[in-house]
Amino acid sequence: MFFGSKKKLDDLMAQLRPDLSRESLGVGPAFPGIAPNPLLSRDAWKRNAELRTGALALGVLVDWREVSSDGSPRVVLMLDVETAGGISFRGIADEDLTITELTRLAPGQTLPVRYRPAVMDHYVALARDANPGQVRRLSEEIASRKRT
Repeated sequence: MFFGSKKKLDDLMAQLRPDLSRESLGVGPAFPGIAPNPLLSRDAWKRNAELRTGALALGVLVDWREVSSDGSPRVVLMLDVETAGGISFRGIADEDLTITELTRLAPGQTLPVRYRPAVMDHYVALARDANPGQVRRLSEEIASRKRT
């Protein structure tokens, strides 16, 4: 049955929105994909709850895609993420932004994000809760590692 197959759903999503395909987002075949409606996806709910308490990292905004504009815009952000431990990866954040936040997005912008170190599936979330002191310390730690 069609709806019983996650692979077929991922393939359908890539056909409907080629700009959200794994290749377009710059992630590998292990990336689970973008949920058509994260509010109806049990996996997305669980992932988002885990990301809220995930480890802090810094992401440099590469690009974004607007998924829907119903109410507040839903946007998929592509970020090059660097962790405190020196791991770098392409992170994908599926976020609801305000119009003001959307207009402030600029490639090259550094944003604090949270990720799940135990999973490492490319999903990240904007760390809206991170205090500036935490972000500054993390930024200094990453910068000092790059200098050595």
